[in-house]
Amino acid sequence: MKLGLDLGYLTRRSPDVVALAREAEAVGFDSVWVSEAWGSDGVSLLSWIGARTERIALGTAILPIGSRTPALLAQTAATLDLLSGGRVILGLGVSGPQVMEGWHGVPFARPVTRTRETVEVIRRALRRKAPLAYEGETIRLPREGGAGRGKALRIMLRPRRAEIPIWLATIGPKNTALAAEVADGWLPFLYSPARAERIWGPSLAAGMSRRTRGGRMEVAPMVNAAIGEDLPRLRDQLRPDIALYVGGMGARAKNFYNDLARRYGYSDAARKIQDHYLAGRKREAAAAVPDALVDEISLVGPPSRIADRIAAYREAGVTTLVVGPPVNEEGDPARNGLETLRRIVS
Repeated sequence: MKLGLDLGYLTRRSPDVVALAREAEAVGFDSVWVSEAWGSDGVSLLSWIGARTERIALGTAILPIGSRTPALLAQTAATLDLLSGGRVILGLGVSGPQVMEGWHGVPFARPVTRTRETVEVIRRALRRKAPLAYEGETIRLPREGGAGRGKALRIMLRPRRAEIPIWLATIGPKNTALAAEVADGWLPFLYSPARAERIWGPSLAAGMSRRTRGGRMEVAPMVNAAIGEDLPRLRDQLRPDIALYVGGMGARAKNFYNDLARRYGYSDAARKIQDHYLAGRKREAAAAVPDALVDEISLVGPPSRIADRIAAYREAGVTTLVVGPPVNEEGDPARNGLETLRRIVS
């Protein structure tokens, strides 16, 4: 099993992300990942980290496909890959209607079809076999109408790699099947190894039955970690982030993470978390996150307990764990946290 470091979003309170990335590289992590929602943009942050590291793979987890055209995503991946010496992993996802329509002002429609066509256009652009033309249901290049002067173009930059890995972040059944069919990797969030086969097994099997790409698909859940002896206090450090996603990442009627918690069997808790969060009671929302849910989807406790949890992820077929910077009981960076995780996995 490989390890990735999830640095998330850049905020005023973020630790030194370059120092963390360099530490991860030094102790043997395989990759470092950054996120994007409606704050820091992932491309700038990843470029900053890439310029200050040497070997570690550079991943976006994720760039929302609605925020950039497929051609720009191809340009971005090709540019970063060339500058970094071939280290980029392009992680993509659909985000959600609240962000796409509220922040970017673009429609959130036909997400599965849009994802499939985006991946196809990116790969076609990077391969440079012909000027980029595409006739899909959601994407058409060149665009019809307009000024009437659209022309199929070939990317000017010759990519270092014509097959830059594309990983998809999905949790819904249809998009997860699509990931298994067309992607090089799968980036689920709030992943429970104990329930993975029941929740995602049929979708993954359906997608794999249609897969034509060579090689295996990386299975790389994004996981938060808290290392120490005081289990109740450690859980408390992880509850707010879970509450944010289950309670606040989306509208009441359209929150993919809330739906997932319900599918895990936490319907009452999911409802309470969302009620509190949408009413502005974030502390109460965090307090409503059950211990059992924290334990299912996180690495929490002393190293021996975390070793057992990592074994469960490995048994579930996980090939890479993308782990947030481990914290201690006070919510501060856990001493030697990255090295401890590397030692456990090894």
